Amino acid sequence: MQLKMLIDGKLVEGDYSLDVVNPATAMPFATCGRASAQQLEVAVDAAKRSQPGWARLSFQQRGAFLKRLCDAIEARTEEFARLLTLEQGKPLRQARSEVSGGLVRIRYYATLDCPPVVLRDNEREQIVQEHVPLGVIAAITPWNFPFSLLVSKIAPGLIAGNTIVAKPAPTTPLTTLLLGEVAADILPPGVLNVIVDANDLGSRLTTHPDISKVGFTGSTETGKRVMQAAAQSLKRLTLELGGNDAAIVLDDAEVGKVARKVFEAAMVNAGQVCLAAKRVYVPASMLDGFFDELAELARSVIVGDGLDEKTQMGPLQNQQQYEKVLKLIESARLEGAVIAGGCSTDGPGYFIAPTIVRGLTDDAELVRSEQFGPVLPVLSYDTVDEVIERANATPFGLGATVWSSDYRKGAEVARRLEVGTAWVNRHLNLAPDVPFGGAKESGIGHENGIEGLKGVMQLKILNIEKGAAAQGATSRSMTKQNQVETSGIAGPASAGAAKS
Repeated sequence: MQLKMLIDGKLVEGDYSLDVVNPATAMPFATCGRASAQQLEVAVDAAKRSQPGWARLSFQQRGAFLKRLCDAIEARTEEFARLLTLEQGKPLRQARSEVSGGLVRIRYYATLDCPPVVLRDNEREQIVQEHVPLGVIAAITPWNFPFSLLVSKIAPGLIAGNTIVAKPAPTTPLTTLLLGEVAADILPPGVLNVIVDANDLGSRLTTHPDISKVGFTGSTETGKRVMQAAAQSLKRLTLELGGNDAAIVLDDAEVGKVARKVFEAAMVNAGQVCLAAKRVYVPASMLDGFFDELAELARSVIVGDGLDEKTQMGPLQNQQQYEKVLKLIESARLEGAVIAGGCSTDGPGYFIAPTIVRGLTDDAELVRSEQFGPVLPVLSYDTVDEVIERANATPFGLGATVWSSDYRKGAEVARRLEVGTAWVNRHLNLAPDVPFGGAKESGIGHENGIEGLKGVMQLKILNIEKGAAAQGATSRSMTKQNQVETSGIAGPASAGAAKS
């Protein structure tokens, strides 16, 4: 398999190459082009040159391009899904869901408009609020959801009149390259450019003088470096960063029903979700029953190659993350008790069985950090005020969930959580028209919805005084009249001056 990069409307080989590893086998299965610094410059220049013409199109005209792109991707859904499974590891069912969810987002943005708003309009003045494109946007995406997180950046960026330089994670470049291949026959040259690197070109993008905005999804640590780089030219930023999302089970919850939902919220995509439930708080009186349910669920999961339709959980995406999660499990063994899972599976690949941990304190490494893997610590609490304080005692603030048989009671707790999104009796409900963003160190700005669209545009005010030239002439005439009338001289010379 040899996919090419998209630069200035052409599919081009990279000046270098990159091997792509299948995480289910831990072996390379494809090679793709990798960009040089010079190729990055060509991509940015193409985006800059094409942007004014793209911006002159109406929202409806740009939307027509997006709809055509969406139709072309949809016709190759199975190809996208299979490639996504091969490079990312997730089961085919989840890969198909990611592709279909991404298409929903493209179609949503393809129908949007952002018309001017008249703030004032009277005989004297007109003041109009507009949103205009920013220019060239760098879209930098991670390896956990390579397709959906890409389209969440390029769809609003393009419909708003910006052009894009997209850079996927080096371990999952192929789905993005395939999207570029499809776009090459649909979008005008330079409107979307796709380059691949080996984590060596990110700083060039984030500091490039012709990049107006950086949209980045990834770790908080890397996000801080992106922010520092962008600060040199005050680039606009959207940062969707890490999380340590708490799931709070209230004392009126039905244990069997809620345990399954919490387990799914923690283990989807092998736990490699920024919004996954990463620590669970359960009333002390319900703890043993909750552990029994979670342990049974963990042992029932079929872990394997995502290409096998029977597989329910695939591998972790890369060796670095695999080794990090194994270390977290070992630290949890020393500080608590592993009651299910806790090991990698036999054979090649970056597989870790779903793992449930009890007996940890809030300062345990697994509880404090973002594990980004299928390992779930469960802790007890006594009072609602206590658990809210503990849930908020983190620098992260991405999301949280509250589980209760009374949604009103759940909502009261959810309102007190310091997060960007707090769900009650559901999880990972991310409709394209609902804004999504983090609090505290979990991010800046929003994606999705109208807020996501406005986040890739510049607010501009047109402040107009009507008939200013005529009013200015009248004002000058009145000034001369006043000068004569206030001179204190009533002689013929003054009268002549008044007539002149």
